[in-house]
Amino acid sequence: MTVDYRFHLAVGSRFENIELVQVVLKDCLQRIGMDDDAQHWVDLAVREALANAIKHGNLQHPDKQVQVDLAVEGDDLVIRVEDEGVGFDPSLVEDPLDEVNILRTNGRGIFYMRKFMDDITYSSGPGGGTMVTLRKRFAGPKTEPSD
Repeated sequence: MTVDYRFHLAVGSRFENIELVQVVLKDCLQRIGMDDDAQHWVDLAVREALANAIKHGNLQHPDKQVQVDLAVEGDDLVIRVEDEGVGFDPSLVEDPLDEVNILRTNGRGIFYMRKFMDDITYSSGPGGGTMVTLRKRFAGPKTEPSD
């Protein structure tokens, strides 16, 4: 029997809620058998996505939420982080490695997410905010032993 690995969390736009999501994420990554190194990079990428959704998407507005969904789709771990902001065009973010931007802090989170994950896409969420989808390939989830 294959185990279904997925969760959905809706958290308020407060930075301390990042820790809550990371506790649930860590438990799930361990259960699916992702190796420690990959867990570390996924954790960092999700932290960046959450921080961006809270700070830039929802502008830390206490009445707005960030939706987090995780699912295992075949050999891919898929995590979606959605804010309730006005939307976002990632092509407008300047390359943080460009000489003129090297000392600026903006754009680094997106750069890290791209480096740590196998695929990252942006779309408009159903409510008009930004949804970032992070994908990481791995060997696939563990299965429960049959009786």
